[in-house]
Amino acid sequence: MPRINKTVVLALLIATSSIFLLFQLYYYRQYISKNGLHVFGGKGSLTGTDAQRHLIVKFLGLVHKYSLPVFMVDTASLDLLSHDALLLKESKLKEPHCMFLCTHREFTSFALLGNLWKYDVGLIEAAEERGMEVLEIRGKDPRLVSMDDLAGNDIPLHFLFKMNGRLVHLVVLYERSGNYLWHGPLRLKPSMDRRFAPFKKLDFGRYAGAYNRPELVLTTLDGLDVRIPRNFSYFLKEHSEARFLECPFREARAFYQLYPDDLSPEAMDFRMKAKSLLHLAARTLYELGVPFWLSSGTCLGWFRQCSIIPYSKDVDLGIWIKNYRHDITHAFQKAGLPLKHKFGKVEDSLELSFQGLDVKLDIFFFYDEGETVWNGGTQAKSGKKFKYVFPRFQLCWTELLELKVRVPCQTLDYVQANYGSDWNVPVKAWDWKSSPPNVQENGVWPVREWDEVIQVY
Repeated sequence: MPRINKTVVLALLIATSSIFLLFQLYYYRQYISKNGLHVFGGKGSLTGTDAQRHLIVKFLGLVHKYSLPVFMVDTASLDLLSHDALLLKESKLKEPHCMFLCTHREFTSFALLGNLWKYDVGLIEAAEERGMEVLEIRGKDPRLVSMDDLAGNDIPLHFLFKMNGRLVHLVVLYERSGNYLWHGPLRLKPSMDRRFAPFKKLDFGRYAGAYNRPELVLTTLDGLDVRIPRNFSYFLKEHSEARFLECPFREARAFYQLYPDDLSPEAMDFRMKAKSLLHLAARTLYELGVPFWLSSGTCLGWFRQCSIIPYSKDVDLGIWIKNYRHDITHAFQKAGLPLKHKFGKVEDSLELSFQGLDVKLDIFFFYDEGETVWNGGTQAKSGKKFKYVFPRFQLCWTELLELKVRVPCQTLDYVQANYGSDWNVPVKAWDWKSSPPNVQENGVWPVREWDEVIQVY
């Protein structure tokens, strides 16, 4: 028998091993590109998208068992639904996968309709039996808070279900008297573990939020049946603008202790008419798609006393000039509110006033000037122009007179600019041309333009 060359054998072994390793590397790269990274922890626990899908399957099983009115609100997942290419790819996959519900983040967000659900402690026990850790966040129920009772009751606001380092965040949405959905802020008690979840990254909870009630549809994502908002693009837009401010009831009660509320028949009649006018104005502008906020005295009334100021005799709204539409006047007239006056023009100091039932609606258009914003005013008899300057602000939702409306998020800065440091003291003798600390003279309209910029009816 011929003697085998050891060098040849060694070379053959090395070549075979190299080919096998290259094949393994090729297969691994193909598998990763198709299915994403799936690894197991040191104790055999799932991680990555496998872990997230495993948790979501368990969570949805819990939802089914307890008939929870839950729908998916995860912003990253809903955003993926707008990509047609991903939807096509998902439809062609046959084996279990997690393309939409498992994103680049370690959590997935769902919402629970609180008014259609009765709290059951068995939910948490069942979750724990399925191997999940659960953190429940509670807070005050603002629907029961008033100036007569500031205590309120604790209600569940958020649930966090955790397994293998992955999370499902369940935010509870409650229906408010203004016919909208509200969720509370996520505030941890000192005894709670701040490492339980990436709280600063969660979609919901940094602030309270407000949403219109979405129409829901049942669909299949990643092989799982889930409900989502039918118009998820609109829901995502709402989410970006959802921050909600509660009326400061505690401060309002302190105000009324110093300045008792006017409960005369005249004041009650004005509040009723102002409420009706505000609801009509909001409905008209909503149909036009024009966002607005409470301005001037109406904003002051909300911030100072959680109501309308009875001696103000009008309702004041603000609108960005970029949102002006030429059919606004016609829309209000069609709604039964005739034009009382029109001052200024779109390019400069526009102001519209409509006559309601013994209550006037004033709409001030705001102009952006970099670090500040302003609205204009015009004296009809002289043509003098005035300018009211405010620091920049963002808009938040709130509730006034059973209506979901916007106010400046930086409300104190806004009110102080318009009414000064003594804004908390009622002033009935108010001159719009000189009393506001932020008013500036802004020239005079040329007489040749008066027919255009000074229209009184």
